Amino acid sequence: MSAPSPKSPDWLDWCPDPSEPAFELPPGTVDSHCHVFGPQAEFPFAPERKYTPCDGGKEQLFALRDHLGISRNVIVQATCHGADNSAMVDALHAADGRARGVATVRPDVSDAELRALDAAGVRGVRFNFLRRLVNTASEEDLTAVANKVASLGWHVVLYFESDDLPELERFFGSLPTPLVVDHMGRPDVTQPVGGPRFTRFLRFAERNDVWVKATCPERLSVTGPPALEGQRHAYTDVVPYARRVVEEFPDRVLWGTDWPHPNLTGHMPDDGLLVDHVPHVAVTAEQQRKLLVDNPMSLYWPGEGV
Repeated sequence: MSAPSPKSPDWLDWCPDPSEPAFELPPGTVDSHCHVFGPQAEFPFAPERKYTPCDGGKEQLFALRDHLGISRNVIVQATCHGADNSAMVDALHAADGRARGVATVRPDVSDAELRALDAAGVRGVRFNFLRRLVNTASEEDLTAVANKVASLGWHVVLYFESDDLPELERFFGSLPTPLVVDHMGRPDVTQPVGGPRFTRFLRFAERNDVWVKATCPERLSVTGPPALEGQRHAYTDVVPYARRVVEEFPDRVLWGTDWPHPNLTGHMPDDGLLVDHVPHVAVTAEQQRKLLVDNPMSLYWPGEGV
């Protein structure tokens, strides 16, 4: 086996000692967006990757789950692993029913491979349109993948920049599956929440079968303050956007930690303080219950009780 590759320059490792949240998550809370990185010695990173992270495996993810008071996880395939879903699937098996997965697959994926992923707990595929992270596939290839997974009842997770929505929304609307949008479509939070860019995204979500992740304030924030050093009023510039999504789509909004927070450059947040961010965007007990429990359960564990 070859020696492990060194981390990308200036890589920020995940917070090793997150604080105890002041906000008590409701029983049955689902972290609907998190990842596993390796560990590299067991699950090598893809040769075509555009970054090399630190290790952040299933043991660390599940320890964070228990520390924060989370019940279940949705583990999204990390781009550093390409279309080799082995690390993610290994984590699903170890979770004993308490995790679901979102895979990355190539257009030539076989029905047998998809059935095996489904049996492991995978319920969606991710289409990534951030060119700095992946070499994006053609619309024809992505449509072929969507057609294959539609028969399994899976959905498509979309990761894109808000500025790219005008050229992509026709394609998105043509896909034969429900859609789940990462990080509110990455809005520019320096623009007015009622401005044309975010309004276009909201109307896109309204017209289509779209679920929205109110996630990653640490990735979207410009003025902060960051979730560090006990700051329980973090990322105030992102709050109006997340509140708007929670209010407009109460039954189709999701929350997640994004642990281990890949490719952050400014700071690495305290995950306990990210939990304390939740009541700033979902301000009522009903909103919190839907965001954290009811909605992800209906999408990933339909028909199951908490």
